[in-house]
Amino acid sequence: MHQRRPRGSVRAALTSGVLAAGCLTFLPAAAAAPGPGHAGTRQAEFAAAAAAYHVPTSVLLAVAYQESQWDAHQGQFNTGGGYGPMNLTDVTPAMAGAGGAGAAGRGDLGTFTKDPALHTLTAAARLTGAPAAALRTDSGANIRGGAALLASYEKALTGGTPADPAQWYGAVARYSQASDRATAGAFAARVYGTLRTGAGRTADGGQRIALAGQPALRPAASQLTRAYPKPPAPGAPAARATECPDTVACRFIAAAPSNGQVADRPDDSMAIRYIVIHDTETSYQDAVDLFQKAGGDSAHYVMKASDGSVTQMVPTKDIAFHAGNYWFNMHSIGIEHEGFAAQGATWYTQAQYEETADLVTYLAAKYGIPLDREHVVGHDNVPAPGDGTVAGMHWDPGPYWDWNRFMALLGHPVPGKHGVGPAGTAVTITPSFADNVQTSTICPADDPSGATEKCHDSSAPANFLYVRTAPETDAPLVSDPYLHTDGAGTTGIADWGGTVSAGQQYVVAGAKGDWTAIWYAGRKGWIYNPGARNTSRAPGALVVTPSGSGAAGVYGAAYPDKDEYPSDLSPSTMAPLGKYTAPKGQAYVATRPPTGTDDYFATSGTVVTGARTFYTVQFNHRVALLDAAAVHASPSK
Repeated sequence: MHQRRPRGSVRAALTSGVLAAGCLTFLPAAAAAPGPGHAGTRQAEFAAAAAAYHVPTSVLLAVAYQESQWDAHQGQFNTGGGYGPMNLTDVTPAMAGAGGAGAAGRGDLGTFTKDPALHTLTAAARLTGAPAAALRTDSGANIRGGAALLASYEKALTGGTPADPAQWYGAVARYSQASDRATAGAFAARVYGTLRTGAGRTADGGQRIALAGQPALRPAASQLTRAYPKPPAPGAPAARATECPDTVACRFIAAAPSNGQVADRPDDSMAIRYIVIHDTETSYQDAVDLFQKAGGDSAHYVMKASDGSVTQMVPTKDIAFHAGNYWFNMHSIGIEHEGFAAQGATWYTQAQYEETADLVTYLAAKYGIPLDREHVVGHDNVPAPGDGTVAGMHWDPGPYWDWNRFMALLGHPVPGKHGVGPAGTAVTITPSFADNVQTSTICPADDPSGATEKCHDSSAPANFLYVRTAPETDAPLVSDPYLHTDGAGTTGIADWGGTVSAGQQYVVAGAKGDWTAIWYAGRKGWIYNPGARNTSRAPGALVVTPSGSGAAGVYGAAYPDKDEYPSDLSPSTMAPLGKYTAPKGQAYVATRPPTGTDDYFATSGTVVTGARTFYTVQFNHRVALLDAAAVHASPSK
């Protein structure tokens, strides 16, 4: 009997008994000059710090852009334990002794605890004479600290602080704090790519910042060997072939064979259609170690927070056990990110966003995967395969993964022109991430890091909107019947049953005042949408409506019918999810074309296909499958 294990991400090994767990303004450099008032303060802070420590202003800006996109994050740390625009890392001895930030309440959960030299905030405080607390919370002090560090690396490598930006390549590589030459070189290449093209955006706090491009700049890349004189050891894991773009520092360490299945994807039936974004709910190294232990889970890739480096653990032709749904595992690639979903918007670093975007772009081109939110999904968007697993489906990467930022990096940003059409037309969910502050309730069970000591409400920029049962701010939240027996939805961070997230598409069911109704999980749900600021029209999106006299069944997988299996193979069980239906008169946005039914038997390498086809639709917070024979499909007007 072939393996049938609906395993999830690393969270499965760490939690039990709980619900397992708009757009940033990108402007061309010429259009992003600082305006009057405080909007130009941070730009001035970069200029002052560069002058004080004799660092070319353009280099300091480009480094900070790659570290944080110039955001200060108001004194919050990121997944790598970094603070401020310059990503100055800070892990105190108390944190290290307690096993990382889990016990101490801030830090990076072990990534930097073994190497005090990587605590760059302490070093920057010593170089500038500023207190460490100021470097955590004050953007100007943080930028001066980064400039001082960069200058110290340059002096150590070249003996001075030259005015030519091209001569800072080695210092920039050192600034990455990468442990190997390849990763440091990848970081330096990104910084100098930014220097050549220029950049401009509005950072947090309305800070408008611009960096003019220098297309003729040719860096002294040979400095990399001076900055990192030790070459990779012969036979090191990084020497094994990986499936990564050249811009990503990538190594291969194999997951335990039992944590996946050898396959030959893609073939005519077992196509790769989805890329699933996860978080690890543990440190990077712990995730890599865990995937090597037999009898557990795996993912194709694991992304490190501090520098965005990658460990590939399963060849993409093979199946990894990552999504909690075997049929989706058959058709997807899983990417884990070091981080904790409950920790807040700063938990995902710019390095992770950038490296993952390059990796996803590479994989999408290789396998013909559309770069949209119907095919690039979170683990929290994957459906359960059957009734008994819906409540335990995971909710990572959670509400603080910035889908708008990520899709923009993929070159496919969510629509920037807001609007909403009449009933029956499709809309894309497009709130501004920075301005979309939502309140979630976070409890200790939601946060395996241990940093959450008691249940509390947390308000932070988020990727989601709440869905209510009526067009009123105090109306109950829509509840998922598998999560709540009493019919009440909650603001719990793990409660995905009454939320929609950026990039998802739904069909308009009505409007009243500042509220827009959508068809959601078999009912009419209401989202707050004053001035249509949280949606954009989606003309041409494929809309499906039940075509029979009754409701259409909702499925979490698409296996062949029992009589389509050879007699010597055990059929997979497939039935509609009993508590969900798509009633007649409702409509949902579907991917095109419909997909066929299939199943895989690893022991013989057999793929069984069936005659039925299914549309993947945006049903609630998760996608679901509708039998193509039970619906009528037409483009949204």
